[in-house]
Amino acid sequence: MSIATSPGQFRRPHMDLARFAARLFEAAGLEPAKAETVGRILVLTDMMGRHTHGLAQCHAYLGQIAQGAMAKGGAPDVLRDTGATIVWDGGYLPGLWLVEQALALGFERIAEHGVVTLAMRRSHHIGCLAALAKQATDRGYFVMLASSGPHSRIVAPFGGREALFSPNPFAIGFPTTDFPVLVDISASITTVSMTREKAAAGEMFEHPWLMDSEGRPTRDPGVMERATDRGSLLLLGGQEAGHKGFGLALMVEALTQGLAGHGRRDAPKQWGASVYLQLIDPGAFSGRDAFIGQMDFLAERCHANAPIDPGRPVRLPGEQASRKIAEAEALGVVVSPETARALRGWAERLGVPADILV
Repeated sequence: MSIATSPGQFRRPHMDLARFAARLFEAAGLEPAKAETVGRILVLTDMMGRHTHGLAQCHAYLGQIAQGAMAKGGAPDVLRDTGATIVWDGGYLPGLWLVEQALALGFERIAEHGVVTLAMRRSHHIGCLAALAKQATDRGYFVMLASSGPHSRIVAPFGGREALFSPNPFAIGFPTTDFPVLVDISASITTVSMTREKAAAGEMFEHPWLMDSEGRPTRDPGVMERATDRGSLLLLGGQEAGHKGFGLALMVEALTQGLAGHGRRDAPKQWGASVYLQLIDPGAFSGRDAFIGQMDFLAERCHANAPIDPGRPVRLPGEQASRKIAEAEALGVVVSPETARALRGWAERLGVPADILV
């Protein structure tokens, strides 16, 4: 039974949606284990409320498979392995699967090394970073995950008007007793997915979060859709304090492309991600109990802070995601009419029953 949330939307059980998505990817040619991982993590992303990076990505991913831009099978090439540091070439395999494999390798080694760090070149899109980082926080680890696109030019450096960077998202996560803290942000104020969503709907941003080709701030997402005189996303901090976003963008470029040894200098011909993953075991430092005690105290003091609006008390990043996951487990995952329409189209094309979307 579906439970409507707003006009056109409906809910479906998360496990059923994950199996359906996996069948689509397997029918498109992905190896079964890779298809299962991609479907499961996309649905988890929707459960967390990050709908632009959930099942809405199926259309793009399936298109990339059809075009040969996402590899269907195989394993990453190990370029270097010192035990605590690893470098992979992902060969444009599904990014969600690659990062889950990297996490699994880190979990195997962290008891010995305390800190495990992996850099990877030529991954495909790694989706919602928080959904992947959660696998580490669920095991009691601190995690940092970052991604950049060496082929992409979407964000201009501070003081410039020519796009150079990708949005360069990064996430950190750590456990507390009650919920994991999951910070998932980018060096730009907004994202490519949100800009495309606004442009398709004919909507303006509430604030000037973009810049036209002349360097003027704008609310118009259409500046990113132009074939010529294309605009860019503004750095975090905007024109007043964009040097901070600039610094974060440079950090992500160094961690991902610099450590992976593959980046803009190589002028890749197709889109792909350079990735940085680090796992830290608090037990290798002052101990897990000490870590959790400090983080619990911090969370408590944040919650106790007098709110500007009494109706909106302070909450930590990750709290809302935890609540939304519980809601989706109980009531089902929200599917938008746009996503349902795209999924039905691919199901028909690939010969996969789509009864779950009826």
